[in-house]
Parts: sequence; structure tokens; C-alpha cells
Amino acid sequence: MIPPNIRDMTRRHFFKQSGFGIGGLALSALLDETLFARQGPGPLASRAPHFAPKAKHIIYLFMAGAPTQLDLFDNKPALQQHNGEEIPAEFIPKGERFAFIKGTPRLLGSPFTFKKYGQSGAELSELLPHLATIADEIAIVRSVQTTQFNHAPGQIFMNTGSQVFGRPSIGSWLTYGLGSDSRDLPGFVVLLSGENAPDGGKSCWGSGFLPTVYQGVEFRSKGDPVLFVSNPEGVGSEARRESIDLVTDLNRLHRADAGDPEIDTRIASYEMAYRMQSSVPELTDMSKEPASIHALYGTEPGKVSFANNCLLARRLVERGVRFVQLYHRGWDTHGASVGTDIATKVPELCLETDRAATALVRDLKQRGLLDSTLVVWGGEFGRTPMNEARNGSRLMGRDHHPRAFTIWMAGGGVKPGITVGRTDDLGYNVVEDPVDVHDLHATILHLMGLDHTKLTYKFQGREFRLTDVSGTLVTKLLA
Repeated sequence: MIPPNIRDMTRRHFFKQSGFGIGGLALSALLDETLFARQGPGPLASRAPHFAPKAKHIIYLFMAGAPTQLDLFDNKPALQQHNGEEIPAEFIPKGERFAFIKGTPRLLGSPFTFKKYGQSGAELSELLPHLATIADEIAIVRSVQTTQFNHAPGQIFMNTGSQVFGRPSIGSWLTYGLGSDSRDLPGFVVLLSGENAPDGGKSCWGSGFLPTVYQGVEFRSKGDPVLFVSNPEGVGSEARRESIDLVTDLNRLHRADAGDPEIDTRIASYEMAYRMQSSVPELTDMSKEPASIHALYGTEPGKVSFANNCLLARRLVERGVRFVQLYHRGWDTHGASVGTDIATKVPELCLETDRAATALVRDLKQRGLLDSTLVVWGGEFGRTPMNEARNGSRLMGRDHHPRAFTIWMAGGGVKPGITVGRTDDLGYNVVEDPVDVHDLHATILHLMGLDHTKLTYKFQGREFRLTDVSGTLVTKLLA
């Protein structure tokens, strides 16, 4: 399925190039197609899946910092009943480690109320009034588990299937396996909002040992959307085209001599940047969207916001981009200081994200795109049922918790209006339908028409895959 010339990455080439990347480069098509007579199909050409897919595109809303599932999705009356009491010893496995909790922690009931919504009876927090209106469109998974309980390795693991730096991200695997339906834009785009970049950094969307043409391309919300794409002053399109053709000829000679597959990436990247000079300004100009759409999302053109990124994500999948990933940082509610506590911070974060995430699902549906677009919402792990009380803090906060957390999914072949999995009465352990990270990845690939055991890449003598040596389909999620 994959052209041989992009499968021969050597160890020497990997270490030589791993510190670099194409960051601001991407592949696109100009209005004047005659300028591209010399271009072949390229490494991002659309490829057939293993079997008929349910989804063709993915929008992954990554809530970096780990949302508190017990205050948003997993109502636990027992926590309210026993609020402030020491957690019973039988709930905590012997030798359990926490990121910050010391001693014997005390249970913390949620300060927020829950209600059931829709025909599905999905139970959601009062902080998610918009999501509640589409309760019958989403699938809630309350039983996700991970092996990591610190942010950087947790985010890298959730995105790459390994906590170790240097593995390809899920977006890279998908563009490697399927290519892109867009000739004008990258196959994998990353959008950032919130307090800062994710703790895992660019490794969360890196290509690892795959050719770097498959890594995520970060679009900015202010200034030039992609750095170093515009022509220098005094250089026109024809002159740029001629210089790229000359450099391409030299690169092809070098490729034939050196055998380095990264030269193919370099050639494709120059073409990408040239095409984006026309495609990106049109893409990012959201002023032509009707007022009703801006009202739906709560967007403010020119502002860095999760809402603007959600609308841009819809515009990207409309134009054939395979994988769009939004990161919104700030969900790390330890309660160690004012402003990081649950009572203050979680409502603020929900105001920033709930309306736009719901609008995205609604907008995709009204345009006939939801059936072919998988939307995923979630973070790197969950939060503890106990108050962290770091350094004696009296504020409400929860420590990192890898044993049980919640995500939701919509569209793209996911069964709507269901809740999968269950945790114990305190929300500490999963007691029904556990879903680990590799299971989630296997299911996402399946919805895109890919068998996770067959999507492999040979590196250092071994066939690697996103799910490593595990991964089971979560069949209850499949429509």
C-alpha cells in the first residue's frame, strides 16, 4: 500500500533529521494548475484503506491537562455522601502512587449538579449545557484507562501509543496509511489554544520514525497562519516556481545518489509551501462565514480561541484534510492555589469549550459531514475522587488519575446516544468495559478503514504499529 521509496528510512537518517521537521510546510494546489505539470502524485496522495471506512476525516479535540471526569461526566452520589471522609483502603491498590497526594486522602464530592438528558438519558454536569442538547448524538466512554499519570508522558502516550519520545502520532499514522484528500493543504493540521502549548510538546503530533512529511503542521491564529510560506519582498509567483523547479531537479539528483527518503519529503515540502500561498489565506478568512455560524460557535475573528479553532477545523475537513487536532491547555485543576481549583477553573474552561465543541458537531451534521467525520473529545488521563490538598490547601482540587477517565465521540461510524463502561461507586476503578489507550486507537483506525495490526512500518529491523502489540476493538462503540 505504501510506496517503497518512503519505507526505506534508515537509522542514520532518522537520527540525522529527528531534531528538525517541516513545521510550517505543507502540500497544496494553486489556482493555476499549469504551474504543476512536473509534479507527481507525491507521498500524501490519497490511498485506499484496508476495508470500507465509516469515517474519512477526524477532528480530535484534545483537552490538555486532564479534564475532571467526576465533575463533568461521571456522577458519583457516594462522593457527595462521604465528602471529607478518608477513602476506604480497599479502593486503593497496594503500593499505589500519586503525583502529589500525600498520606491518606479524603473523598471530594463534586460541587456541581448532574441531570439526565435526551432519550439516551446521558448524565451530564450543569457545566455542559450545550453538550446536553446533543446528548443523543454522542457516545460517552467512562472507562478509559492509561498507564501514565504525569502530563508530558501521558499526552505523548495518548497520541502515539507510547510514553517514549520518537514514536509517530496517530495523525501521522493515518496520513501515512491513507494519504490526504486535499491537494491544497497538509494532511494533518494542529491548532492550539488555551494557557500554553501541551506539556508533551511537538512530540504529540510528530512523525517519529516515519518520514517527516507525515508530521502535523501547526497553524497559528495570529499573524501568518503558517511561518515562512509567504514570498520574500520582490519575488513573484513565476520566479518562485522556477526556483522550486531548479531545486527539485537538484534534490532528485541527490536522492538518486544518497538514497535518503527524507529528500522526498523535502521535495514535497517545497511544493506544499508554494501551493499554500493561495490556499491558506482563503482557508483562514472566516469573515465570509454567515453571522449565524459565528453566533453558533461564539467565534470572534482574529482572536486566539478554541471557538475559532473549531470553526477552522470544520473548514479544514471540508477541504479534504485527513486529521485535524485541536489542543486546549488549562485543565490541570489541582486546587493548589487560587484559580486552579475546581470551583473556579472548571466553569471557566467549560465556558471556553462547551459551546464551540457542540457547535462543531451540529455544524458538521447540518452540512452532511458528520457521518464521514469522527469527532473525539478527551484528555490524557482523569482526576482522583479524593481532594489533593497539596501543602494543606483548603481549595477543591483533584490529583492525576490514570485508572479511570472519560472521553466522548461523535459521527464517523460511532453509535450515538450510548454510554460505554462504568466505574465503581467512588469513580476510582473501572468495573465494566475497560478501554485502554491501544483499544481506543485500534477503534479509531477501524472507523477510518484501517486494520491496526496491518498498518505497520519497518524501523530498526522491527515492524512497528500505533497499537504496539495490543489493542482490541471497542465493538460497543460501532454503529
